[in-house]
Amino acid sequence: MDKYVLKINNLSKKYKNIKVVDNINLNVKEGTIYGFLGPNGAGKSTTIRMILGLIKATSGTVKLFGDDIQENRIKILKRIGAIVESPSYYGHLSAYDNLKIWAELKGVNSNKIVEVLKLLNLSEAKNKKINNFSLGMKQRLGIAQALIGDPDFLILDEPTNGLDPMGIREIRNLLISLAKDHNKTIFISSHILSEMELIVDDVGIINKGKLLYEGSLSKLKSEHKSCLNLEEIFINLTGDM
Repeated sequence: MDKYVLKINNLSKKYKNIKVVDNINLNVKEGTIYGFLGPNGAGKSTTIRMILGLIKATSGTVKLFGDDIQENRIKILKRIGAIVESPSYYGHLSAYDNLKIWAELKGVNSNKIVEVLKLLNLSEAKNKKINNFSLGMKQRLGIAQALIGDPDFLILDEPTNGLDPMGIREIRNLLISLAKDHNKTIFISSHILSEMELIVDDVGIINKGKLLYEGSLSKLKSEHKSCLNLEEIFINLTGDM
């Protein structure tokens, strides 16, 4: 029987008279990579903020590890590492010092800093100031920050945004390794469908706040055999070009 890390039921968010997230249901199984896919402005970031309890839903529920995020937020967040949009840092400090601050906030031993820097291939840059980091290095440091507390569940909002092909490949290989070798459950929001097709087990496809599909990638492909790839399937579902 599948064990679920995240279950979202009938979740909606309305601003004034506009529903930016419209009655969606998501189910993320333990040990999987889940792709939350859609164009910019589809409602992905708003959904992530509701998952993390940063904003309240207009209606519906979010449960993580069986607990409601609004009722047990502090307990739940101890088991989660997240990047919401662009990670923020102290640019005048080194990578190590930035992670040290985060480790102290999490109550984590400083030995963990060395471990995550190595995992993210940032050991040689640990004393380098963040202001001198490339965008790809900053994205990797963001994931290192999310991993500091050794979370069971990673939530990453557009982790490859703005990266060149080499940087995207590095992040892809890292995420696959985290899921397979380090037993992490990973929830990734992205509009880069070709990249997500290479790594995800299950997907939720959202457009204009509405969920168009939720389930396994293999099932989605079997239902759209005439489509060559995930991008074509998405266009077929949405009618968008």
